[in-house]
Amino acid sequence: MKSICVYCGSSKGKNPAYVEAARALAGQMVNKGIGLVYGGGRVGLMGEIANEILRLGGEAVGVIPQALMDKEVGHRGLTKLHVVKNMHERKALMAELADGFIAMPGGIGTFEELFEIFTWFQLGFHTKPIGLLNAAGFYDGLIAFLQHTVNQGFVQANQASMLIHEPDAELLLDRLQTHRPVRIEKVFDEATAKNIV
Repeated sequence: MKSICVYCGSSKGKNPAYVEAARALAGQMVNKGIGLVYGGGRVGLMGEIANEILRLGGEAVGVIPQALMDKEVGHRGLTKLHVVKNMHERKALMAELADGFIAMPGGIGTFEELFEIFTWFQLGFHTKPIGLLNAAGFYDGLIAFLQHTVNQGFVQANQASMLIHEPDAELLLDRLQTHRPVRIEKVFDEATAKNIV
């Protein structure tokens, strides 16, 4: 695993544990030789993890839409910064550049990115590991709700189990690195899938 796409908030949140988790994840990624792919921002948890990766000598690659770059929220000190046309291009390129995905605490945008990449997995478009860094129990409610969707017959248990969650950055990375995907019957052939995503 050479790079991980990290989805996280453009704010820091109210609990200092979220910033601590971002820095801890950055440290573990650098220790394991894993580069960061993320949304390219310089603010919030996005800025925290990128700055810590860079401080420790790791690689941080950002992908940001031109509109957000124009608002001066883009991080100009990254290893590489891709400026793209829109959010759709941003998410597609982030997914292409990464070997796995982690969602840290964040808001609506973080949830949207997480569930889109999880949907792509469910449909068989990729087999890359997906994890939640459950800092300070941030995702406890989501984990419980996902189990509810399994209980109600909307999500298969083997698919839900592929969303790996840990409160500790090192444990989460270790589980992502040893990930073995379940076999998912593809709904579409690969040519059709490329046109959809």
